[in-house]
Amino acid sequence: MKERAYKYRFYPTPEQVSLLEKTFGCVRFIYNSILQWRTDAYRNNKVKVNYNTASSRLTELKKAPEFCWLNDVSSVPLQQAIRNQQNAFKHFFDGLASYPLFKKKRSKQSATFTKAAFRYIDGKLYIAKTMQPLNVQWSRELPCEPSTITISKDCAGRYFVSCLCRFAPNPLPISKKTIGIDLGLKDLVVTSDGFKSGNPRYTDKYAKKLASAQRNLSRKHIGSANFYKARKKVVRIQAKIADCRRDFTHKLTTQLINENQVISCESLQVKNMVRNRKMAKAISDANWGEFMRQLIYKAEWYGRTVIQIDKWYPSSKRCHCCGHIVDSLPLHKRNWQCPECKSELDRDTNAALNIKAAGQAVLACGA
Repeated sequence: MKERAYKYRFYPTPEQVSLLEKTFGCVRFIYNSILQWRTDAYRNNKVKVNYNTASSRLTELKKAPEFCWLNDVSSVPLQQAIRNQQNAFKHFFDGLASYPLFKKKRSKQSATFTKAAFRYIDGKLYIAKTMQPLNVQWSRELPCEPSTITISKDCAGRYFVSCLCRFAPNPLPISKKTIGIDLGLKDLVVTSDGFKSGNPRYTDKYAKKLASAQRNLSRKHIGSANFYKARKKVVRIQAKIADCRRDFTHKLTTQLINENQVISCESLQVKNMVRNRKMAKAISDANWGEFMRQLIYKAEWYGRTVIQIDKWYPSSKRCHCCGHIVDSLPLHKRNWQCPECKSELDRDTNAALNIKAAGQAVLACGA
């Protein structure tokens, strides 16, 4: 059994909007106040605060007269905020993430509800402190009753609910096809069999529209009603870009998983690559990190194999015909001739063929 989150958009009533805004505010307040308290405890007294101590601090805050408004919302999202903070600290100490940051009012808001704070009855979802079901747009059925739901509001003002469910994945039929893929900017994916996905470049596609909206925003008086209207237009364009990019990545990864049994690819360090100021925007728009994340978990679900080879493997500079490695190959040089065997090579396709061969070697030796 695997766990999977099913995300849906919903349209809350005015009463639900008021309740959710209160919940988001309380969650943000608890997260920030306890984060500040934990930071001060270590900075001043060198004391590390664990989850139980932080939970006791939450109880003290709820009993304080000046914070009595914390009792107007369900206690479950507040407790979950501390759990999320504890996980953030665990990732920090494991070296997987940076130090936890404070939550901002104008950023994405979210609140997590466990089974004690919601009900799922006959396809309708109810949350604590309200009697009306959420108007969820059920685009697909849930495989079972959710164990946890997370309600979020993005910067564009849209409300979403994510339902965490357990399901039994059905492996796809075994395919005889094995490929290597090379990630790039001209084409996001080039496979060893010659397929080139192209690059939609959504950031460039909406660049003029976004720049116009941002110029309009810069002329508004900060804090005025027109300022918030103009900012909402900017955020909606940015949300459109993110949605298009995510949709393209999902379709591409699903296609590769459906057609191939074994997929070999490079293990790219995207965080280091975006430090290049000249290419950071294009690399971020390519969505390489999210592409690999989706490819790996979909392969696990559907019985496929993803092999990541060494990032220092000279896939582009190595001739797949004779194995000769050239000393240098500038990025602008898309086609080159092997000086050893005189083969005419396409840079990306040649890299994909080398990655496929390296992946098969890794699979054969069981590394």
